[in-house]
Formats: sequence, structure tokens, C-alpha cells
Amino acid sequence: MKNGKVVLGIFVAIGVFVIVLMFGLPVYNVWQQEMAGKAEMAKAEQNRKILIEEAKARLEAEKLNAQAEVERARGMAEAMKLENGTLNTTYNQYLFIRTLEKLADKGDLPQIIYMPSEGLVPVLDVATKNKNSVFDE
Repeated sequence: MKNGKVVLGIFVAIGVFVIVLMFGLPVYNVWQQEMAGKAEMAKAEQNRKILIEEAKARLEAEKLNAQAEVERARGMAEAMKLENGTLNTTYNQYLFIRTLEKLADKGDLPQIIYMPSEGLVPVLDVATKNKNSVFDE
């Protein structure tokens, strides 16, 4: 009899365990999906905030660039006033050389040898010879 009660107790325990699993697992799965959804929502919200902050930074940079452009234009206007509204050849040469220097600093130009003349024609790097040059004939 004692063995029968033990076996019956084991079957009852297994039955209760199965019933708990039958109802508990679907509830757990729903809870797990809810938590995964909340985590995904928090991640999306954080990504949205990052995008907003990056857009604000770009806007601020554009505003500062626009202010710099306005200041540059004011400087040019002041220079024009000093030149009595006309740009002379020397000032044009100065602007041309500054532009070439800026482009060369960025690496956008090959080496330039500047020879002042009336035409302001730069001579590009004479060390490299172009095979298809018109001047080779």
C-alpha cells in the first residue's frame, strides 16, 4: 500500500507539473514577446533621438557656415570700398594665388609653378610630360 501511495503521488505530481506547463508556457511566451517588443521599442526610440541630435548638429553647422559666408562677403565688400569699387590687377592676382594655394593644400591640384604675367596663366608641373600634348609637335 505504501508503494501504491508513492506511485499515485508521483503520477499526481507529474499531472500537476504537466498542467502547469500547459498553462504556464503560453503565458511565459506572451510575456517574453511583450518584453522583446518593449526592448525593440526602446531601441527604436533611442535611434530616433540620435538621428534628431545629428540633424540638430548639421543644422547648427550650416548656420555657422552661413554666418562665415556672410562675414566673408562683408570683408569682400570692405575690400571693394577700399579699392574704390574697382578690383585692380594686383588684387586679382592676389586672389588667384590664394585660391591656388587653398586648392593645393587640399591636394586637389598638381604642383603649380606660378609665373606672373598679364594673362595669369599658371604653368602646371613641368616634370611630367603629357604624351598627347599639342605642344610636343
